[in-house]
Amino acid sequence: MKAPQVEERRCTSADGTEIAYHVVGEGPPVLLCNGLGGSWMAWTHQIRYFEDRYRFISWDYRGLYRSGPPSTPDALRIVDHTMDALAVLEAEGVERAAFVGWSMGVQVALELFARHPERVANLVLVNGVSGQPWSTVLNLGVMGDVLPPVIRGLGSFPRLAEALTRRVVGMPETVQWAKRMGLAARTLDEDIFQQLAGSFGELDMGVYLRILELLGEHDATRFLDDVDVPTLIIAGDRDLFTPRAAAERMARRIAGAELLVVPGGTHYVAVEYPELVNLRIEKFFRERGWGEASP
Repeated sequence: MKAPQVEERRCTSADGTEIAYHVVGEGPPVLLCNGLGGSWMAWTHQIRYFEDRYRFISWDYRGLYRSGPPSTPDALRIVDHTMDALAVLEAEGVERAAFVGWSMGVQVALELFARHPERVANLVLVNGVSGQPWSTVLNLGVMGDVLPPVIRGLGSFPRLAEALTRRVVGMPETVQWAKRMGLAARTLDEDIFQQLAGSFGELDMGVYLRILELLGEHDATRFLDDVDVPTLIIAGDRDLFTPRAAAERMARRIAGAELLVVPGGTHYVAVEYPELVNLRIEKFFRERGWGEASP
C-alpha cells in the first residue's frame, strides 16, 4: 500500500517539551492517539480510506520517535501526553475533534475527555482499556502484580533492552512467530508491521519502559460514567493484551456506547481487518454527525 503524504510539523508543549506531530487529509479533524511505541503509520489503512473527508492529526509521544524528551523522566505520565495533545490541537487551531485511540491511546483519549470534555466530539476506542492494563492481560488478574516489577527491572538496563529489541524486530521470522503464538492474526498487514517494527527498534528503551511503567499506574475507569459523547468501542475476540471482556465492561459503563467485536481479531485489528474497521467507523461518524457538513 502506498504511504499517505503525511506532513510533519512541530510545536512546544506547556512544559517546554518539543513535540513532533503529523497532519494529513481535509475535513473535520480527527485526533489519532497512538499506541505505545506506535506512530501514525499504524493508522495507514484508516488514513488512506478517510483522508479525502477528514483531517487526521497525530503526534509522537514525548521522548519517542521525532518528539523530544521531557526535562525529567517523571514527566511521562498519561496526563503529560494529554498536555502535549492539547498543544498540538492549539497549534492547528482545532477547538473540537473526534478522538480515535488505540491501546495506550484509549487511556490518553479518556483522560483528555475527563480534563477537557469540550474538546471531544466523539470517541473511537480500539483495543484498549480504561486503566490499569496489566490486570487484564490474558484475563489473569495476577499479571498486575507480576509485570510492573519486570518492567522496572528491564528499565534498569535500557541498553540491554535496546539491543534485544533491535535483534527481535530485525528478525524476518518475527511476524510469523507472532501469528503462530496468537499475538497477531493471519490477516495482519505485514508491510505495515515491518515498517513499525523497524522504527520501533530505534526507540530509547529507557524512555519507552518508563512510559510503560507509568501507563500501568494510570486509571481512567472512574471517568467512564461521565462520558456523554458518542462512543464506539472496537475489540478483537482474540486480543490477549486487552481482552474482549475489558471492552464489554467499558461499554456497559459508558451511556449509549456501541461495541464491535471483531471475530479473529487480536490487539491489532486496525491492521488485521482494516476494511471492517473502516466501514464501522465510517458508519459511526455518519450516524453521529461527524462528516463533511460537521463544524
